[in-house]
Amino acid sequence: MPSRRDFLFTSAAVPLMGGLLPIAARAQQMPELARILCGFPPGGTSDAISRRIAEKLRGNYAGNVLVENRPGAGGQIAVTALRDSPANGSVMLLTPSSMLSLYPYVYRSLPYKPMEDVKPVSLTCFFDHAFGVGPAVPESVRTVRDFIDWAKANRDKANYGSPGAGSAPHLIGNVLAKETGVDLRHVAYRGSAPGIQDLLGGQISAMSSPLGDYLPHVRGGRLRILATSGAQPSKLVQGVQTYKQQGFNIDIREWYGVFMPAQASADVIRRANTAIQQALAQPDLAASMAEFGMEVQGSTPERLVELLRRDSEDWGRIVKQIGFTPES
Repeated sequence: MPSRRDFLFTSAAVPLMGGLLPIAARAQQMPELARILCGFPPGGTSDAISRRIAEKLRGNYAGNVLVENRPGAGGQIAVTALRDSPANGSVMLLTPSSMLSLYPYVYRSLPYKPMEDVKPVSLTCFFDHAFGVGPAVPESVRTVRDFIDWAKANRDKANYGSPGAGSAPHLIGNVLAKETGVDLRHVAYRGSAPGIQDLLGGQISAMSSPLGDYLPHVRGGRLRILATSGAQPSKLVQGVQTYKQQGFNIDIREWYGVFMPAQASADVIRRANTAIQQALAQPDLAASMAEFGMEVQGSTPERLVELLRRDSEDWGRIVKQIGFTPES
């Protein structure tokens, strides 16, 4: 599988026009209320990040910024809702990249056109995925190889959950199953939070999900992470090897971006981008997002367009190489 490339973009070239406008002009531009659509339920990483960014945008981008959860279909419902929203800057979407870059290759059809129905505003962060186990799996299982051996001996318990069918975590589990020849039953959830709860309760054996979903429970000793998906070991979980280090052909790092409806004007996009860059530059936001496994990084709209296109090309090659289909 090809390596996934990180794109580190600087937003230094984005003009902070808000600071150059008279107070009265800024007040006219600032909407009273703005919404950030989140494609996953409250309690998960996507929801937490959305709420932290919303907090930083209040009083800067809009008088009030609320998070509206639109869970379902692995994030597709939120993307569709954005497509049908007003393009005046009052609605934006914060989403993992998979909904736009990966889904065209793993779903027979989508209710939206990723490259046509949304307009990129800014990158916000990069993150790794992780493979974790809970009380349904013996304490002796400490690596992915251990889990595969255990799954072979306990085929009735050989399962894993993910935040949604066709998501990057689901695809990672599919790669594991194909490379090892083990029939790992996939359990699709409407977001990470309900899957993590079932993992904690022993209803499922393992979970493939963004790294940040596990961190509170790992620190409390309730869950164990067996691998992370990036090229380098994560600094957030000491002693955990990557999939690559354990001999698996997986090197995937995902990202979150902010998008608006395709009809949004250049001025609307520019004003939102400026406010987001100001929010991401605040040290306390970067620190709080690190608690969820996120590496903060902003971008210009143009750079995010480039990242999305390259990411989509990479996923197309990966899906073709492993022979993934909607029935996998």
